[in-house]
Amino acid sequence: MGRRVWVPVVSGPLAAFSAGFESWLRCRAYSSSAAVDRLYQFDQLSRWLEREGLGVGDLTGVQAERFAAARRAAGLVTWASPQSVMVPLEYLRSVGVAPAVVPRNAQGPLEGLLGDYRRYLLVERGLCDHTVFDAYEPAARLFLAAWECPDGLGLERLCAADVSSFLAGECPKRSGSGARDLVCALRSLLRYLHLAGVIEVPLVWAVPSVADLRDRTLPRGLEPAVVAALLATCDRRSLVGRRDFAILLLLSRLGLRAGEVAAIRLDDLDWRAVLLLVRGKGSRQDMLPIPVDVGEAIVSYLRRRPRCECRALFLRVTAPRQGLNRCTVAWSCAQRATGPGCRGWVLTGCGIRPPPRCCGRARHCPRLARYCAIASSGRPRFTPRSITTCYGCSRARGPHRQVWHDLAACGTG
Repeated sequence: MGRRVWVPVVSGPLAAFSAGFESWLRCRAYSSSAAVDRLYQFDQLSRWLEREGLGVGDLTGVQAERFAAARRAAGLVTWASPQSVMVPLEYLRSVGVAPAVVPRNAQGPLEGLLGDYRRYLLVERGLCDHTVFDAYEPAARLFLAAWECPDGLGLERLCAADVSSFLAGECPKRSGSGARDLVCALRSLLRYLHLAGVIEVPLVWAVPSVADLRDRTLPRGLEPAVVAALLATCDRRSLVGRRDFAILLLLSRLGLRAGEVAAIRLDDLDWRAVLLLVRGKGSRQDMLPIPVDVGEAIVSYLRRRPRCECRALFLRVTAPRQGLNRCTVAWSCAQRATGPGCRGWVLTGCGIRPPPRCCGRARHCPRLARYCAIASSGRPRFTPRSITTCYGCSRARGPHRQVWHDLAACGTG
């Protein structure tokens, strides 16, 4: 006798779309239990719309946030975040019953200038969305916000002293890498302001360089034994093992970046010519030959690759079924680097990261022993401020900090 699974019955304005929503979840590799949970959320959202006197056409992002806020106010903890409502909202928008996202119109001189700068980076410079929206635009907004006034921005009065004072106030608040990113983004903004005619004098020369000892030597390559040990950590009897094995071969044999591996699509593989189309930085595209072992690894993964509408080569193994991003590719490699024989070396597209060394005091802090991160560069000015000291053991508290852990070393301190 099979196991009985309870399936909620959706009532209210969204009842007519419940069957399609369930099929949509199945196509995106949601498990039976996860699909049931999402159907329950769909029913709760439909009942809330009925109580508020709203229809399907009124379900916008603002109403979705109101639904999540109502659940939080009632003391509920499930489906209480605005991000959790994005799944049913995405389905309703895909079938055309919920209003699509309307881009906000640029209001004011600051938003207008940022919009033009954003288009310049995306179209003319060919930067990716991650670099533009997460790095360059926030830095530009931070710099230009101080110049906003009722009469306009007044950037015609911008001089080198203003640039220096801005960096002198912002760089001490950031880590070494954060200061480098800010300086790089500010140079790009000043270069654009001069090209667009907003400022008459080029001020790129006024941006100082951040003291850095990187790139003093050539990147070190991995030893063949370490590469073999890294590849041996992949269990090719499983789907994840075959996928990670192919990713590691692409990184080690072709020297691709994590973002370039994540951007590979099924149409980029030319099996007749044995060539691979690589989409690099700045919208650059190169054709590289596919080595025999790399091709065999990709074919082995494709035989187990789930069938879906996504054309990305490497897919997630959990729902929703979609392609990997560059962070997931890097994280899968970092996990493999903790295997036996790898000594914690982390493979990158242009070299290796050395393994962290334990401070030797993790035994005094049992709760932090597993998360002991080592700041052993000897240059405190390059240590992120989010790393705090607890019994002499450095621990990263920021979720976006790239701190590499060596669990074996921390356990033997």
